[in-house]
Amino acid sequence: MSPTARSFLATMISLALYGPALAFANADSADTPCPDSEARCIPPSEQTQDVNNAPIRVVADRAEAQSNEKAIYSGNVEVTQGHRKMTADTATLRDPERIVTAQGDVVFNDGQMMVTSDYLQANLDTEDTTLNNAQYKMLCTPGRGEAKRVFKNGTTFYEMEDGTFTTCPDEDKSWRFSASKIEKEEDSLFADLYHPKFEVMNVPVFYLPYLRVPVEDGRLTGFLYPSVSWSDRDGVELETPFYWNIHPQLDATITPKYMSERGVQLNTNIRYLAPFGSGSLYSEYLPDDQLNPELDERWGFNWKHSGVQGHWRYEADYSKVSDIAYFQNIDSDVGKREDNTLLQTGEISYRGLDWNSTVRVRDFQALTENTSVYRLMPQVDLNYYAPQTLGWADISLPAQLSVFASDDPNKPEATRTHLAPTLSIPFTRPWFSATAEASMLYTHYDQRFDNASPDAESTAKLSKSVERKIPTLRLHSGLVLERNFWAMGSNFSQTLEPQVQYLYIKDVNQSDIYNPVNYNGGGYDTARLQTDYYGLFRGNQFSSIDFINPANQLTYGATTRFYDSGYKERFNLSFGQIYYFDRSSDEDVDAFDYSAWALEGEANFNDNFFVRGSMQYDSNLSELQFGNAIAEYRQDGFYAQTSYRYVAQEYIVSTLPNRDISKLTDDGLSQAGVVTGFPLWNGLSFKGQYWRDLTQDVMLENQFSLTYRSDCWVIGLSYNEYLLSRSNINSDPEYDNNVTLSFSLLGLGAQSGFNFSTDSGNALGYRDPFALKN
Repeated sequence: MSPTARSFLATMISLALYGPALAFANADSADTPCPDSEARCIPPSEQTQDVNNAPIRVVADRAEAQSNEKAIYSGNVEVTQGHRKMTADTATLRDPERIVTAQGDVVFNDGQMMVTSDYLQANLDTEDTTLNNAQYKMLCTPGRGEAKRVFKNGTTFYEMEDGTFTTCPDEDKSWRFSASKIEKEEDSLFADLYHPKFEVMNVPVFYLPYLRVPVEDGRLTGFLYPSVSWSDRDGVELETPFYWNIHPQLDATITPKYMSERGVQLNTNIRYLAPFGSGSLYSEYLPDDQLNPELDERWGFNWKHSGVQGHWRYEADYSKVSDIAYFQNIDSDVGKREDNTLLQTGEISYRGLDWNSTVRVRDFQALTENTSVYRLMPQVDLNYYAPQTLGWADISLPAQLSVFASDDPNKPEATRTHLAPTLSIPFTRPWFSATAEASMLYTHYDQRFDNASPDAESTAKLSKSVERKIPTLRLHSGLVLERNFWAMGSNFSQTLEPQVQYLYIKDVNQSDIYNPVNYNGGGYDTARLQTDYYGLFRGNQFSSIDFINPANQLTYGATTRFYDSGYKERFNLSFGQIYYFDRSSDEDVDAFDYSAWALEGEANFNDNFFVRGSMQYDSNLSELQFGNAIAEYRQDGFYAQTSYRYVAQEYIVSTLPNRDISKLTDDGLSQAGVVTGFPLWNGLSFKGQYWRDLTQDVMLENQFSLTYRSDCWVIGLSYNEYLLSRSNINSDPEYDNNVTLSFSLLGLGAQSGFNFSTDSGNALGYRDPFALKN
């Protein structure tokens, strides 16, 4: 429920009633009327800071006072106090009872809410207040309603009879909440509703004998909005979440989920807040999967934690599921998945002024058969920085100790120690930059073969102790040139940003280190990185240090940008290439002196049409290694984005040498898709997307939806069909189909509605890929 919906009772009663009573208690007559205040929202920045102590003005056509008896104001009575204002036909203050009565078209406005009534009575001593036939309207957020009688018992108790609330505009009777009586204690965050009803076109469609809801910021134990859904695989689904407010720093959401085709699943999410950080424990439990009776109970678990205490930082993300097929046939929110594994990691870091350290442990649960991933047990990083040493040089000393463990008999275990002392000399100007950097990469491996199979080919030639020293040198410089020119009737600016880098990494024998995979990466935690324009200037082609690629090369490239007269970037293009001085023919039979060209660019045409593309083209072989392109048009409520990506089969094999790609594709990757959305008519809109694998001629996902949105409610109908699995290119694809019908009330928060949905969690969806400097 939104802040407006949660607090409308307290705001209406405390401000609308306490304000007029205070005004009459301190009123003085004025000769000139105050300016008429409009029924508009007054933001907090424009409100009187201490409104209760602001001066009071009372203006009326006539005023009559009877000593020690009463004072009567009549005819256009107007009371103002700061940003508050009240008007009435007549107002009376009786002494010694000190009772205020206002009658006839009573209107109160405090910039947040406007209340009208035909009768108000307030006791200035006890602050008991009664308001009859009241109507209220929120001015800053949607919300309005009425009540037959509102009563305030001093400062401790509020009561409303026959009260209503809706976010619909005036005269719109689409829906509203009503209750025969609403009560609220002054210090309570909640209100008690007796016989509440949900009405559509003034017709009750939902009733409860009693309901307790938060009317201010706070949490309350109880049931949340249920949801009903349907899918091909799980059948009809019914979720009834229960929220348990255990403690101000601890709560839980317990959700029984009934699936007609599978059984009953229990999902639990526990959140906590502690001095050492915050986190959550999430679990899913299905005691009997009727779709897979051969499996026993199925479950998933995830623990997340993050926290900062002074210089210390804590992170944890541990997940585990009952079986490797869990995610293939159960919609789940458990953990992070990477390359068919489930992440299990934790780390503690300390940050000093010129040094930092981290201790981490990391494991993975394999989600496919015959998959083995190394565990880090543990890894210790220690980094020391000495910037501007002698005023012109930067010194850094990264150090790392890693212990790798594995249960695979074909893999050794290892302890790796790595040091990389680096000296860097930077030189910068607004138009020019240059850096000279030298480092010595020292790595020591203690490789153990206790669990390895005696005849394992991958470990037969490895040394138990390996020491590797690799000196490196990097010289990089960049220049920014700029010119102005006139074109197409407008002024433009163009920059040309060339950069060049020389990189030397000594070629040393690294065959004694486990699994370099023909210089394509591997080892204990190393994989080849994808090359793009900025990757050309990377020092190492791999994600870690088990293989350091030798280099004696010159990288050159440039970026050009075009800006219009408003300094908005309209176009950019980057291109670059590497020249190898003495590339070894041992790395590749077809070793060439030049790398593939890397190109990428973006364009913004008149703020409606955008284009982005990138590619890597090998001019030696006259082949395109990979490329992607995205074109998008958007204007007002319409948008359409189409995209295409291509990766050559040979490039996939070279970057993923341990994968049998032939089972998934016979000619690389070629995929295209379109995403669009636009209004149709009078609140009705359409959204859709379609993705297809062109190489294998297989649909990846098809989704479309129709949504109708009014001022206070929204209803949607959608269809989604997406690829579940395909074991190899010769097998038939397996799909799941979902039909979704959802209905929500606007202004009551994201979960305030009755939702008939089947969220596959698979939608590829729209993404904004443009990085133009606008």
